[in-house]
Order: sequence, then C-alpha cells, then structure tokens
Amino acid sequence: MLAIRSILFVTAFYLWSLFWVLLIAPLALGPRLWMVRSWRTWSLGIFFLLKTICGIAVELRGQQYIPRGRGLIAPKHQCMLDVFAQFAWLPDSCFVTKKELMWIPFLGWYAHKGRMIVVDRSAQAAALRKMVADAQDRFRHERQLVIFPEGTRGEPGVPGDYKPGIAALYRELEVEVTPMATNAGVHWPAHGFLRHPGTIVYEYLPPIPPGLKRAEFMRILQERIETASMALLPL
Repeated sequence: MLAIRSILFVTAFYLWSLFWVLLIAPLALGPRLWMVRSWRTWSLGIFFLLKTICGIAVELRGQQYIPRGRGLIAPKHQCMLDVFAQFAWLPDSCFVTKKELMWIPFLGWYAHKGRMIVVDRSAQAAALRKMVADAQDRFRHERQLVIFPEGTRGEPGVPGDYKPGIAALYRELEVEVTPMATNAGVHWPAHGFLRHPGTIVYEYLPPIPPGLKRAEFMRILQERIETASMALLPL
C-alpha cells in the first residue's frame, strides 16, 4: 500500500507541476514578483497532494522568526520539498542554486525570471564573490535570501558538512541569519520514491545576530540547526 500511494503521489506531483508551469507561462512576460508569488499556489498544491494521497501533513513552526523584508535564511536540507515549501510562506524568496539546475526546462527559465542567485561551484573564490554581489543586489529589493548551508541533501540524524558560502554572506551582508530545522527526510527521503506517512515539520529558529567571528557563527549555526532537527526525529 505504501508503494502504491507513493507511486500515485509521484505521478500526481509531476502532472500538477506540468500543469502549473504551463499555466503560469504568461507570467514570464510580467513583473518578477508575479512569477515568484505564483509559486505559492504550486507549493500549496504539493502540500494538498501529500496530505490526501500519502497522509503526510506539513507543519510550520517558529513563524515569528520568519523575515518579512530582507533576511538571510539557512535551512537544513534533506529533500526536494525543502525548496518548494519555502514558497508557501516567504513573500519574496530568492534561492542560491547551482548552475546545473538552470538547464532544466521551465524550472531554469522561471528561476531566471525570479532572479535566483546562480552559483558555478567550479569557479570557487570567484563564485563566492559573485554570490555576495548578487545577494547585495537582491537585498535592495527587500527579498528573503535562502541558502542551504550544507549545499546538498543529507540524511536525517546525520550532521551535514557546512560550506563557506553562508559564512561569506553573513560577513559581507552584515545581517542576522535565521536557521531552520526540519525532519522532512523521514517522510520524503532524499533518494527513492517512497513517501512515509506522518508530519513534516519546518521550524524557524531564533536568528543569529550579525557581527560574530566566522568560527563562532558557524559553530552556533550548526549547533542550532542540528540540535533542533534531531529533536524532530521520531524516538
């Protein structure tokens, strides 16, 4: 039964996504904000499919910590939903994404329209400088900048390898960082198609103030994210 429900969800997810990307195609000719805010409906549709087909609810905690204007958000990353979910509650999100994703039809085109920050990981130091410059530009429009500190998806309960990108943004932007914990990988694994019933929790945590030394900032960031994410795992 779990496999059947999971297959039904994956099928419905791709059909819903195809329908939606075709429906919003005219927005590519309009203002950027129209495109970004249209993704909220797509995200809420995914939540509906998860609930009705797989018995998976999505719960948001720590809403008082969500930045409404410019803000830097550092979420735990365990599955694809970690990206989609942010569209449901952030008013003008901007993601740091790898260059390879921009080659995907529709996804890449719409990400370009939404002015996401594209990183070429092979460029190393040059990529960091460009990312900071792009982030400064996006902040002029009061956007919420989302960067996954681990850079890639990890397994629930396994501490991630935190990359230097978040520290560079924290230092150069001189802004507080809002960590976010999750248990999403328990119900939507990083690999495979099975979706396990239960509740996916996304929990925004108290922000880390600007001005800390790099090592101290990274220590606090990882400690908060990993501790809170571990607390969300089943006993």
